[in-house]
Amino acid sequence: MSYAGQDLANPARKYSRLGVQADHIEPAVFDSIDGVMFHMNCENKDVDAFIGLLDAISEQFGEHLDKLDWVSMGGGVFFTWPGYDIEKLGAALKAFSEKHGVQMYLEPGEAIITKTTDLVVTVVDIVENEKKTAIVNSATEAHRLDTLIYDEPASILEANSEGEHEYVIGSCSCLAGDQFCVADFDEPLKVGQQLHIMDSAGYTMVKLNWFNGLKMPSIYCERSSGNIEKLNEFGYEDFKRSLSQWSVS
Repeated sequence: MSYAGQDLANPARKYSRLGVQADHIEPAVFDSIDGVMFHMNCENKDVDAFIGLLDAISEQFGEHLDKLDWVSMGGGVFFTWPGYDIEKLGAALKAFSEKHGVQMYLEPGEAIITKTTDLVVTVVDIVENEKKTAIVNSATEAHRLDTLIYDEPASILEANSEGEHEYVIGSCSCLAGDQFCVADFDEPLKVGQQLHIMDSAGYTMVKLNWFNGLKMPSIYCERSSGNIEKLNEFGYEDFKRSLSQWSVS
């Protein structure tokens, strides 16, 4: 049982190295542990699908769960998705908890950082080869690997699906197919213009790398007062140190 749109992100994929198969579990182990984690979600936006997973777990492992103190349902439960029925989710978790006498935990990950962080990029050039490409000072290979790995186009705050001016938002890396998305705009883009690549927290930030020496984005935080505070910035010394501790004089 799993809910994952891509095999790459499916913990229950065939030949998975994660977890243990049900028929390999020694029942006596439940006498010596306090809790277990089930991890079979990946951006699960469907509360009914999640309840289906809960029901399957209850049916297959119920007699073992009754001996535990807690159960974690892992990450990937995307309850901040627009229209997600939070009340239905809560009722299902409560019913499961009461049925087996366990404390329930979720590890929401991406759900709690949805729409919290933008990657702010600058248009540094515009090239044209049948389509116009706006080159920005960033790269999926370095700064947004999920876009590259999962082939999920980025979303641009300034774009408008009904706009008349179409651009490929391309990276400044040497990887030929490295681009963020194709987007439409109300007005032509200009060199020096800033664009906001939305939802760039979570995996986007922890996967950052120095691909071919591309500079890391500085990290800023907008406080509830409206003040913007710089938390960190990176330079060439950080790049050099990430490769070697040796210095040349």
